[in-house]
Amino acid sequence: MMIERLPRLPVSRQLPLIPICQPAFRSVAVSNAHQSRHATTSSLPKDASPRRRSVTVVNDTGAVPWKDLSIGEKAARTTQQSFNLGIVLLGIGLTGAVATVLWLEVFSTDSKTAYFNRAADRIRADPQCRKLLTGDERGSKREIEAHGEPSWSRWARNRTIASRLETDRAGVEHLHMHFYVSGKQANGTVQLHMSRRPGEDFQYQLLALDVPGEQRVYLENASAMTQAKAGKLFGINWNR
Repeated sequence: MMIERLPRLPVSRQLPLIPICQPAFRSVAVSNAHQSRHATTSSLPKDASPRRRSVTVVNDTGAVPWKDLSIGEKAARTTQQSFNLGIVLLGIGLTGAVATVLWLEVFSTDSKTAYFNRAADRIRADPQCRKLLTGDERGSKREIEAHGEPSWSRWARNRTIASRLETDRAGVEHLHMHFYVSGKQANGTVQLHMSRRPGEDFQYQLLALDVPGEQRVYLENASAMTQAKAGKLFGINWNR
């Protein structure tokens, strides 16, 4: 008796297919997340913007437009800008004042410094003054130094020049000044007196050098010249 062999089926066809079902809670969680995201998105207004920091006098940078400021913030910005403008105007005023002082005291031809330099140059150029100060009338002008009032600091270069400017009853201006000169042999004091009538330039009235133990040296002496002219009449010197 012969037994017929049945064809062998593959394993995949032998086992019944079991459907795989996803857990119900997973679909529910996805649905809830979608709904919550939709609710969050829909709850924010479309034109919502981040809240800005209030503008004060200290933190105002000008980034916020004027129209967006409140009344208090506008007052703060106005105060800040007014303060800044005041600082700028104060700086301009101080700069102008310093420039004016420098011009009147240093750079102007009518400044006291200019008259001091001219008088000092005349002392250096006079042979008799050079002989008293340096011991040699042919000595160099650079050997004579001129300076203002003595200073306690040996390193001080700018010393105050003692001077005064006054006007008499006739409207004539008088400039009085004295300063100091020094050479390798002696030190001295220079006396200066200049006068100026209205509309005219300053004229020397007195320019003299005083060295201790020596006779005064006159470079200008208007009073002596006036007396000499007054004592001479018709070519005769009546002061003899």
